[in-house]
This record gives sequence, structure tokens and C-alpha cells, in this order.
Amino acid sequence: QVQLEESGGGLVQAGGSLRLSCAASGRTLSNYGMGWFRQAPGKEREFVASIGWSGSITSYADSVKGRFTISRDNAKNTVYLQMNSLKPEDTAVYYCNSKNYWGKGTLVTVSS
Repeated sequence: QVQLEESGGGLVQAGGSLRLSCAASGRTLSNYGMGWFRQAPGKEREFVASIGWSGSITSYADSVKGRFTISRDNAKNTVYLQMNSLKPEDTAVYYCNSKNYWGKGTLVTVSS
């Protein structure tokens, strides 16, 4: 059984930065792609970013390109999301995903 646990969310002013972490336990996910999704109040969950197993291939939603960076440390079984130049519209619960496993999410609130 794989467990994903997100951390690093919080309240930040517009223009600020946060770094989210997602630690996997129960099984190594170093051979699998991982991703971040988010769900804002009243909206559907949407894709944010993904990264291949080696870390060399990444993909981003247009809304976060140039501001967010996804990375991973396979030795630590952890994936990160560095979020810069945050906007109020980035406010959401951010979820970590790998295959069919999901974390419980971490709340990011960006004040204007």
C-alpha cells in the first residue's frame, strides 16, 4: 500500500513563494511518473505539473508555466513543487499523484 503525504502549504501574499513536498511511503515510486493537481473551491480538480521517473521530462499547465517548477528526489521518494510569483487564482488544495495513488492534499492560500 502506497501513501502519499503532501506538506508545505500555507498562506502567502501575492507575488510570494511556497515549496510543496510530497513524500511517498510503503513502496518506492522511483520508477513512475508523479504529478501535482489542484482543486479550487467550487471547481474541478485540474492538472498542474508532472515529472517522469528520471526527472528529465516535465510538463506544466499553461497557467503555471514559468512560475512553478516540479522536481523529484528518488533517493528520498519525494517530489517537490516550487511555486513562485503566486497569484490569488493559485489558491487551491494541492494534491500529489502517482499512478492511482493520491495524497490528502495541502491547502495553498494566496492573498491579494
